[in-house]
Amino acid sequence: MMIAKLEAGMQDAMDASSNRYAKLLEGSWLSQFRHGSNPWMARYVYSVMFLLANLLAWAVRDYGPSALTEMNRLKSCKGGEDCLGTEGVLRVSLGCFIFYFTMFLSTSGTSKLHGRKELWHSGWWSAKISLMIALIVLPFFLPTEIILIYGDIAHFGAGVFLLIQLISIISFITWLNDCCLSEKYAERCHIHFMLLATTAYVVSILGIILMYIWYTPQPTCLLNIFFITWTLVLLQLMTSVSLHPKVSAGFLTPGFMGLYVVFLCWSAIRSEPPDDKCLRNSEASRDWLTMISFVVALLAMVIATFSTGIDSKCFQFKKDETQDEDHVPYGFGFFHLVFATGAMYFAMLLIGWSPNHTMKKWTIDVGWTSTWVRIVNEWLAVSVYLWMLVAPIVWKTKHVEEPR
Repeated sequence: MMIAKLEAGMQDAMDASSNRYAKLLEGSWLSQFRHGSNPWMARYVYSVMFLLANLLAWAVRDYGPSALTEMNRLKSCKGGEDCLGTEGVLRVSLGCFIFYFTMFLSTSGTSKLHGRKELWHSGWWSAKISLMIALIVLPFFLPTEIILIYGDIAHFGAGVFLLIQLISIISFITWLNDCCLSEKYAERCHIHFMLLATTAYVVSILGIILMYIWYTPQPTCLLNIFFITWTLVLLQLMTSVSLHPKVSAGFLTPGFMGLYVVFLCWSAIRSEPPDDKCLRNSEASRDWLTMISFVVALLAMVIATFSTGIDSKCFQFKKDETQDEDHVPYGFGFFHLVFATGAMYFAMLLIGWSPNHTMKKWTIDVGWTSTWVRIVNEWLAVSVYLWMLVAPIVWKTKHVEEPR
């Protein structure tokens, strides 16, 4: 009798939780904050925690040398005060990485709501905030050798983050194209489809022209000329392959990919050292623009980490069209894994991908290493996109030839 009552009570609690989550799905995103802990609110809280960790790492880098000079363990930094700030970034990044990787291990495999893992992911905020603070403070008492080893590992982790972000962006672009070309929206969205594609191409070409004007003031700027010209060639290549009769992917996907690669090319050139003669108006009178660029870049990185973290479906080999009501809205484990690699990525941006690289105040992702990382990322993006277009044809041809 007691067991039956207990089971009935647990069932009533689960039903009440299910009804609460159903109301959250029907309401606005503001209602997700007013109705207590839930997975939809949790992802924003984790993003704010990630943003605060980024700001702390920046403060340690720019103002840490003057504030932390009394810490004997940090005085052994080989590069002096500038290296002290760089090492501080790695220490904050290590604590942030350990926190999100711990969350990854404790929430991976969660498929249903109302379970223990989901409650841990969506609640217990006092415990998790205290845990994150403790884990960020802990690396400041570790020897320099361990921090430098982490800095080497962070290069790989940041590369994993860029790859995940790249696949997520391409997956979104192809999904948008398939949605516009589907029978359900083809007629209704035809004008919008052409308008988006045309706008994407116009902005891409305009961006290339402006980069020629701004970043090739002299004929000797051969590297910038090569970067911009090759970006134009890649845009033409993506368009030609997309419009091939055997592919027929339309104008939208190469147009949006053109925007993405032009942005990467622009970011790469902007990452060149400011004393380079091929960068106009790099004098100190534009400090306010540097600050604005820093804030925008920081927010963009957090938004990119957030949007990539909730897009676990693009990495599923078998995708289910229908989901149960009690199914998790996004992959909790994947979400935290993206934030863990994102912690390594923001460290690389703040130190210019090198622990021995001196970064000026209010700068982010500056240096020749940063430039080449962006350029390689651009070329890799085009390669992945072209393979996604060509792969179905290659596999289809291979399967047709096998019976013979």
